Amino acid sequence: MVSKQQRFAPSRSTSEPGRAHTGRDRRLPAIASAGLAVLLVGACSGNGSSDDSRGGKSVGEAPARPEISVNLQGQGAAPGKPVSVKLASGELKDVKVTTGKGAVLDGAVSNDGRTWTSRRAAAPGTAYTVRATTADGGSAQAAFATAAAEKVNKLELSPGKGTTVGIAQPVSIVFDNPVKNRAAVERALKVTTSNKTVGSWGWMEHYDGRTRIDWRPKEYWPTGTKVRLQAELNGIDSGAAGGWFVRDYDMAFTIGTSQVVKVDLGTKKLTLQRDGKVVRSIPVSAGTPGGKKRSWGGTSVLMAKEGTINMNSETVGLGDAYNKMVDYSMRLTWSGMYAHAAPWNSAYFGNANRSSGCIGMSTSNASWLYSQVRAGDPFEISGPGHKGDPAPGNGFGEWNLSWQEWQTKSALS
Repeated sequence: MVSKQQRFAPSRSTSEPGRAHTGRDRRLPAIASAGLAVLLVGACSGNGSSDDSRGGKSVGEAPARPEISVNLQGQGAAPGKPVSVKLASGELKDVKVTTGKGAVLDGAVSNDGRTWTSRRAAAPGTAYTVRATTADGGSAQAAFATAAAEKVNKLELSPGKGTTVGIAQPVSIVFDNPVKNRAAVERALKVTTSNKTVGSWGWMEHYDGRTRIDWRPKEYWPTGTKVRLQAELNGIDSGAAGGWFVRDYDMAFTIGTSQVVKVDLGTKKLTLQRDGKVVRSIPVSAGTPGGKKRSWGGTSVLMAKEGTINMNSETVGLGDAYNKMVDYSMRLTWSGMYAHAAPWNSAYFGNANRSSGCIGMSTSNASWLYSQVRAGDPFEISGPGHKGDPAPGNGFGEWNLSWQEWQTKSALS
């Protein structure tokens, strides 16, 4: 009868009396019930002593063959669990668990030397080889493979790898499928910075309804900060309807010059500040007060410089108010607020807010601003007549929450 955790302890081979030892390896028969191939190899002591203080072995006698058991077995083992290797007797020296592609599951031996446990879980659809060595020189090997994932969860990362961004740019992850096991996923995400910037993760609903998590600093990033995200997600289950993660992610980016764009709806002016000093102020016309055409207030973050694009009012719930090509478009929210050239509104620049929600300016001023800003720069919009702050998932609206409010959005808070 075979126990739940198969143990592998083949009998020792010895030389027959009167015959020279050939020195060739002897291979064990396959253990069909376990679905595992196991190879145990003993090393000779060869220290010239007549007695081994650890085991009392005579000179030339091979160490005892170790008997190990592995919690995951066969060709369809359940993923998502750490690999555990137990030694029946003696003390483990080291265990290496590797995939067919050469990746390594690191882990640690318990204080009593009898058990090794991997730090991370076994990933779905992966073949693993286990090699264990003992303190007295014995070794054992086993193999298993995990079942493939029925559903895979993928994600989108922002900002792009290797980019330089503005001081308000968060690390943002949007998942293809729902994430129910949020604490487990958040523990697998690590942000490191060159200057130990303080920040926190926060979960939210993305503008299109998908699950999203952002890492936002307590305050705007210091210029020159080097940021790295390591997402060790391979082998984590998203939870109901979410599927498995089947890979890790690693990306880095840099924080550029400190720039803030301030828009005053009262004076109808836009001011670019760099390193705390005013670079230039230009007249603008923002969203029409009252009704659906108001601009958002609070802080939005420049998501992308999109250039010349088609803007259609029907896509943002404003009927057939407009449908035109617009130059120097700078996206601020997913709901459709931009800063852009609006020469058709020239009579209102600096005088009245009469746009359909965007921050409009002359073509020459829009060209200049477009050349100065970068993705991640904050647009701080103040003054009367706006429609409130955008939600965290509408662009990068998390800057409208206090630090205390933001921290409560972590699954680990």
